[in-house]
Amino acid sequence: MEKVADIIESIANEKDLDIEDVKQKVKIAFIQSAKELFGNEFSYECQIDQNSKNIKLFQKILVVKDDDERLQNDNVHFISLSKAKEIDKFVEVGDEINYEINLEDLGRSASNILSRELNYHIQRLLEEKILKNYTKKIGEIVFGNVIQVDAEETTYIDFDNLKAFMPMKSRIKGEKFKVGDGIRAVIKKVFIDKNQGIKIELSRTSPKFLEGLLNLAVPEIKDKNVLIISCARIPGERAKVALEAIKNNIDPVGACVGTKGIRINSVSKELNGENIDAIEYSNQPEIFISRAMAPAIVNSVKIEDKKAFVYINQDQKSKAIGKNGLNIRLASMLCGYEIELVENKKDSELKNENGLKNLQALFGEI
Repeated sequence: MEKVADIIESIANEKDLDIEDVKQKVKIAFIQSAKELFGNEFSYECQIDQNSKNIKLFQKILVVKDDDERLQNDNVHFISLSKAKEIDKFVEVGDEINYEINLEDLGRSASNILSRELNYHIQRLLEEKILKNYTKKIGEIVFGNVIQVDAEETTYIDFDNLKAFMPMKSRIKGEKFKVGDGIRAVIKKVFIDKNQGIKIELSRTSPKFLEGLLNLAVPEIKDKNVLIISCARIPGERAKVALEAIKNNIDPVGACVGTKGIRINSVSKELNGENIDAIEYSNQPEIFISRAMAPAIVNSVKIEDKKAFVYINQDQKSKAIGKNGLNIRLASMLCGYEIELVENKKDSELKNENGLKNLQALFGEI
């Protein structure tokens, strides 16, 4: 096989692959082709001569003693020392004799097998590179164009010359896309499917998508002067995000909301009108939970293990729960505590109870 080294270099440059990785895959392709042509029972070795730029394929046989018992049943993998010396007088027991194989001499069938193996292994190498590169980008926002929407409402998006997919469950409620639409989404998962190769799954419902959009819309977050500590979403309806400023002179909530709400509104628009509550984080869980329950006004919070008892007045109960229970669910998701509401009693109820207790005490003394 002439000038294989040049072919390897060409493939590496064209596909932007590491030349040593391509070289190893080419060797594997030659060895796999030999196994298919001559059988798996043989051992093979592949070498590339950088001077001649040729590739050489060898079948290997182990040299053993003349009385070695393995010779009785296996003349494929083993050769006696006496016979080996007829080929190479300097050979010793334990050495391997290599028989060179030239695939070019085997005609079109061998060429087709080699071509198939080369394409397969180079494609796997490309997929490994994509997997490595884009696994690092999980949680990042990408922009692409819709190229297909199938019968199951899975949306296929082209970005960076790659085909990604977004299941219907990862689409915000009420959204519909058509071919040609531009779309932003976050990389949720990257994996290799046994039958379909590299797969990149995108999402618009992940909390990471909201975090990514805030990173784009709020310079203080992008510059890491404001940190997103946690984020919780009911996609398309409501979200809560906890923020912490690195510097004392920065208002994290104000920075996130922007003048007249311009920053937070731009993010909400991208999320199909999702309402976003920006909350200042506190490392004291009682304070953090109290803030997370907004717009409800909380009297006090008591923590027991991972459960929080939130004490509120009766008139704050509906606000604390929120429409369809959204507010308390999001607060729980944001803070990581199970939240139970406890209503504080009205002053009139407390007076009645105290009066009853006084009467009981009085009658008890008579």
